Amino acid sequence: MVCFAHAGGAASAFRTWHRHLPEEIELHAVQYPGRQDRFEESHVDDMDAMAEAITAALRPLRDRPLALLGHSMGAAVAYEVMRRLESEAPNLTCERLFVSGRPAPEVQRPGALHRGDDDGLIEDVRRLGAIAPETLADPTLRGLFIPTLRADYRLIERYSPSPGPALRTPVTALIGEEDPEVTREEALAWSRTTSGSFALRDFPGDHFYLTTQEPQVVDAVAATLTPAVSHHPSESSDGRFLR
Repeated sequence: MVCFAHAGGAASAFRTWHRHLPEEIELHAVQYPGRQDRFEESHVDDMDAMAEAITAALRPLRDRPLALLGHSMGAAVAYEVMRRLESEAPNLTCERLFVSGRPAPEVQRPGALHRGDDDGLIEDVRRLGAIAPETLADPTLRGLFIPTLRADYRLIERYSPSPGPALRTPVTALIGEEDPEVTREEALAWSRTTSGSFALRDFPGDHFYLTTQEPQVVDAVAATLTPAVSHHPSESSDGRFLR
């Protein structure tokens, strides 16, 4: 299972998920450029460039049962990566795409915060609870965080999906019941992105229900995947980064 973080986030958002996963599921997390151990690299603020780079990194894993899971911005990135994986390998059968906290592409909401000032970006992440208050209060940390946040907002606010066939891969949409960023109807619209099966699962909480409901969310994801991978034991489930 390969996980994709939200805008401003990093692979470490999923650092504790392995505690709740069965040994059959090997956890990977995408490390976007410009943060943590990739801090010296330039940010990527274009969806096509981001999705193509991640697709290339995933090619060595295509011989295994593969599932992608993305939260918020990461859901859109994961969707675009899945489209590319299916296009490159017509016989590839992925287990599932999990899209969390994000409206389906056809009903995504417009945004222009990346064109505004730093305070507007900070207010939005404060509203969503996406970053620790001490990071926002510390001028040095805030200065390091803003370029990452702006690049991610530029990527997702300018994202416009190109026409193409529906996915073959089944899709599960995950939402928080009090999430201001996605309604149930907007999540249900993900059903139109796939010719495979679709499911919607909601959890108590807001946009970052993944944090407050982590054991329950990971258990639900694992329960969906375990029957598919039970005959494909993995080497490890301790968590890995993809660059």
